[in-house]
Amino acid sequence: MAAGLLESSEAFRESVLACDAALSEFVDWSVLDVLREAPDAPPATRIDVIQPTLFTMMVSLAAVWRSYGVEPAAVVGHSQGEVAAAYVAGGLSLRDSARIVAKRSQAWLRLAGRGAMLSVNLPAAEVEARIGDRSDRICVGAVNSPNTVAVSGDPETLTSLLDELVADGVSARRVPGVDTAGHSPQLDELREELLEALAPVAPKRSEIPFYSTVTGGLFDTAGLDNEYWYRNIRQPVEFRMAVEALLGAHHSAFIEASPHPLLALSIHDNATAHGAGEAGVRVIATLRREDGGIRRVLNSLADAHTQGLTVDWQTVFAGTGARRVDLPTYAFQRQRYWLEPTAAAEELRAPVGPRASTRSSGPPSRAPTWRRSRPRCTSRASSASHWRPSPRPCRRCAAGRRRAPRSTPGATGSAGAR
Repeated sequence: MAAGLLESSEAFRESVLACDAALSEFVDWSVLDVLREAPDAPPATRIDVIQPTLFTMMVSLAAVWRSYGVEPAAVVGHSQGEVAAAYVAGGLSLRDSARIVAKRSQAWLRLAGRGAMLSVNLPAAEVEARIGDRSDRICVGAVNSPNTVAVSGDPETLTSLLDELVADGVSARRVPGVDTAGHSPQLDELREELLEALAPVAPKRSEIPFYSTVTGGLFDTAGLDNEYWYRNIRQPVEFRMAVEALLGAHHSAFIEASPHPLLALSIHDNATAHGAGEAGVRVIATLRREDGGIRRVLNSLADAHTQGLTVDWQTVFAGTGARRVDLPTYAFQRQRYWLEPTAAAEELRAPVGPRASTRSSGPPSRAPTWRRSRPRCTSRASSASHWRPSPRPCRRCAAGRRRAPRSTPGATGSAGAR
C-alpha cells in the first residue's frame, strides 16, 4: 500500500513516521510494517488495523500535495476520513487524531461479523420507504449523492433487502470486505465506552474551513469533541449535503487524498444536481489501486495543473536538471497542411510497360504515379486469374498480358499484373 512512496517521497515518509510514533501510544503494532507488508505485520483486513492505516495514508498524501505547493482551501472527509480531514485542517493534534482512530476501531472490532453494508442506486427517501418496519435492524448509513446511498445493519436483513431490490431491477450490491455495521443502531452499545475513551480529545478552531459529514455543512472544529466523534460513526454520513455546501461556497476542485479514488462519481453526481454540471467540477485522484508510486503522484500533479490548480514546479523538478523553454508567443492556429496527391488511389494499379501508361508530373518531393492509358489492355487483370501461354502476343496488348513459360501450362497465380 504505497510502500514505494516511503522511499521516493520525503514528505510522505516523514508524515508516516510521525503517525507511526503517535499511534504507538495506543496500538501494539507498527503502521510502517503494515504499509511495507512485513511478515509479522497484523492483517490489514482487521478494522482496528485498516482504519489507523488509512488515516496515516490520507494525512501523509495530504502532506505530499502540500510539499508541492498545493494547499487546501477547505476540507471534507467521508465517515472515518473526517479524522484525517480535521487534522489536515488544523482542528486536531496528531496525538488526538491517533487516539480517535485507534480507540474507536478497537472498540468497533468487537462488533466484527455482526454487520454488513449495501450500496444502492436509489434516492435516500425511497430506500427508507423500502426498509419500512425493519429500521431497528438496518438503516441508511450514508447518503453519497442524490441517487446513491449505503444501507447498513444486520447481514440477513440486508440480504433480504438486496434480493428485493434486484428483483425490482434496482442496481444494488453488497460492499465487499465489510463485516461491521457502521452508522447503524449496532453502535449504540459502544457509546459510553467511546465517550470515556475520547474524553481527553482537545479540539481547536482551525483556519482552514472544515465541512462536516455529520451535520452536512461548515462546522467549527472547536466543537470536534468526544461526542462529535461518537456521532461520526453512529449517524448517517451526510456526504451529499457537505458537497452541496462546498459547491455553494464556490469550491469546484476536489483532491481525493486516498490510496484509490472512491468518491469522484458521487462528487460529479452532486455537482450535476447542484447545477454546476460535471464539466464545471474537477476531481483529482492521488493514487490508484496497484499504482501507488511516485510516478502516479507526478501524474496527479500534472492532472491538477491541467485543471487549473497551482503546483510548485520548481520543487517538483528540483535536482532533475529540468529547465523552462520558450514557446511561440502566438496562439497555435491548429491548421493542418497535408500534401494532396494528384492521382486517385484506384488509378495507381496500372501496369508499367511501353505505351501502356504515362508517368505523371509533380513536385520532386513526391513519388511518381502512373496512369492507366489503355484500359482495355488491362481490363482482364485479376488477382485470381489463370495463366496461359501466349504464343503470338499482340504487339498492342503485350504489356497487358501475363506471361509464363510453355512448360507450365494451366498454372494459376495471384500476383497482380506488372
